[in-house]
Order: sequence, then C-alpha cells, then structure tokens
Amino acid sequence: MKTGILGGTFDPIHLGHLRAAESAREALQLDKVVFVPAHVPPHRRDAVSPSLDRFAMVALATSGHPAFLASDIELRREGPSYTVDTVGEWLEDNPGDTVVVIVGSDTFPDMATWRDPEKLFALCRVAVVNRPGEERGELAGAPPGTERVAGPGLPISATLVRRRAAAGQSVRYLVPDGVAEYIAKRGLYR
Repeated sequence: MKTGILGGTFDPIHLGHLRAAESAREALQLDKVVFVPAHVPPHRRDAVSPSLDRFAMVALATSGHPAFLASDIELRREGPSYTVDTVGEWLEDNPGDTVVVIVGSDTFPDMATWRDPEKLFALCRVAVVNRPGEERGELAGAPPGTERVAGPGLPISATLVRRRAAAGQSVRYLVPDGVAEYIAKRGLYR
C-alpha cells in the first residue's frame, strides 16, 4: 500500500490542505492519505485550539473522501510530535506500506532542521506540493525519493480562517462545511 502522510497543526484544517493532499494522491498514485494533527507541534508552539478539537476538525474534513483518513497517532504520544517518530510507528504497524510524507514547498526547506532528518528521509519518500502560483522547479538539496507535485493550489491559510472567525465573519468555502459548523458550535478562535 502506498500511503501519504500529511501532518500539521491543522488549526484549523482548510480546503488548501485538502487540495494539496488530493494533488499528491493523484500525482503519486497514493492508495490513501493519512492526515495527522500534531499533539504538540515542535516547531510551532502557538496552536490556538486543543489537539482534540483539531483532530475532530480533521476527521470531519476527511470523512467525505474514501482515500482520506484522520489519524490520532500523534495524539496518543506524549511530548512533541516528531514526523520521524510518526513514520517509524506507522511502518511498524503497517510493514507493507510505502510512506510518502507530504509537505508544502514552504515547509520543505525546514525539513533539514526536523528531528533526525537523515533517518526520516531513509524511512520515506517526500512529496513537495507547490504553493498557489508557484512554478515547478528544482528542489535544492533534495534527497533521493523527493518529488515536487504540481496541481491547483488554493490561497487559503489557517491564519486567515482564524482571523475571520475571531471577527465573526464567515469561514464557509475556506473550510469544509462540517468544519465551519464545528468552529461555530465550539466558539473556536473567538
């Protein structure tokens, strides 16, 4: 099984995340894409919502796609959520899988600062999804097994969604309907 893993804070998950995952799924012929909300983001300690709320929003956002799956793998671990640990655990539980970690082109240069990047790159391939309006180009310093993925990107950010929600503005058509309803019901980002 060829499995994509898309991790992140997902505070909240939005349509840009889903479009990036779909572009990677199609381009690399992935059997499934697993969305993994970080319990404790190691490079970003400013998560606004509790991890269980972020997981719930990911589950709502992915429920309508047969190849998308929400995973609580990082929520079950204490301490910082390191991708190398997640990929290692995934491969232990799914020994026949080939894992492709999906990242945005803005995140890829930072991967060298992640925990044990050499081990991570040995465990998986990496799909680098273009940001909206970005041209497909070479990835400087990319290890073998790294591939750039083109596709239509959506210029949406979690920061934009949080700001709109905080101002009492609609977030519909920026996030899936179920996520918009969850944000409203829980009073998130207010």
